[in-house]
Order: sequence, then C-alpha cells, then structure tokens
Amino acid sequence: MNRYPFILFDLDGTLSDPKEGITKSIQYALEKMGVEVPEVHELECFIGPPLQVSFAENCGFSERETQRAIDFYRERFKEKGMFENQLYSKIPLLLKTLKDKGHTLVVATSKPTIFAEQILSYFNIAQFFDLIAGSNLDGTRTSKTEIIQYILDIYHEYESDNFIMIGDRKHDIIGAQNTGIDSIGVTYGYGSIEEISESNPTYVVQNVEGMKEVLVGCQIS
Repeated sequence: MNRYPFILFDLDGTLSDPKEGITKSIQYALEKMGVEVPEVHELECFIGPPLQVSFAENCGFSERETQRAIDFYRERFKEKGMFENQLYSKIPLLLKTLKDKGHTLVVATSKPTIFAEQILSYFNIAQFFDLIAGSNLDGTRTSKTEIIQYILDIYHEYESDNFIMIGDRKHDIIGAQNTGIDSIGVTYGYGSIEEISESNPTYVVQNVEGMKEVLVGCQIS
C-alpha cells in the first residue's frame, strides 16, 4: 500500500516557475495604482501567498486598495501572465509515476481555481489530478489551511495520515500542520531554506528527485 495515498501539490513554486507572469502582472497592477513599481526581482515575495495578504503586507494597501490592485493584476494575468510560466524539470514524469502507482493527486493552491485549471491544461498535466482546489474569485478560501481542509472534507472517509502536502512556502507547511497532515518543503521554489526549515515540515527536499525519493523510494530514471 502507498504510504501517502493522497498527495497534495502547491502550484506556484512547486509544480511550475511562474515568476515572469506573476511579477509582471504585479508591476502592471502597481503602475495602475499609481505607486512606485519595483524591479521584478524585488517582487518574488508575491509568489505563493494569497494576493490579499501580499498587497496588504508588502504595499500597505487598505482592504479596498488591495481589491483594486487584485482586479488590475487579473487584467494582465488572465490575458498573458498565467502563460508566462514553465514547469520544473521532471514534474510530468513524477506525476505520471505517482499516478501509475495508484496515488490520488490533488492541486492545493491559493491561486483561483479557474486560473489553476487553465494553467494545468496549458501544460497538459491536468489529467494527472483528481481534484484542483484553489481559492474563489470573490476572495474567499484563500488561506492554505482553508484549502487543505476543503480537500480533507471531500475525502472525509480517509484518515489524515493518508495525506501529505508539498509546497515551497511556509504557508503550505503551516496549512498542513493546522489540518493535521504531513508535509514536504521543497527548497527549489520561492521560499528560502530558512523559511522552509523554520516552518518545520515533515521532510525537506532540494529537487524533484528528492520528492520522489520520499514518496516512492526510488530515483527518477
């Protein structure tokens, strides 16, 4: 029997590198808001957390300003930003291997579900996932804890030790802890090694091969 029958994947920074699309869409939103626009490399902090959190914490926006900024962000992101993105090496092979071994794969992302579905279809990996769970466009169900709990409620007949959450930011690890499931922190994404270590995941891996070692116990050929 598989150690973790249900594997939950974060999207941004775990399955794919969305830096170009997200940061350029943030720049677009900030320009529309009439505030100083930082360089792309200064906006990596926006990759991973819900935009409601990132605009408030990083820009000091009020709730109303945050919503306006999100609306501007989505203008560009829907048109081109979501496709300025690339899969990490060997992710399709990992997903196929896990699926062939009988795991149920789920995407757990703070990105709106409708965008996540389009991105996975664009990369031709949507078929590997039994469920794609993200936030709602109205700003509800944005925290990783809420998203993971939503998934657990769907598969309520299974015990928590059947699940594991994989992500590159502390929000992924904290969400797993809050819902009582194990976690893998990946260090190749946008969370620093310090951020991942301090959040205390069950496992820490440096690459996709390390992830597969934890989940399957062998290397990708």
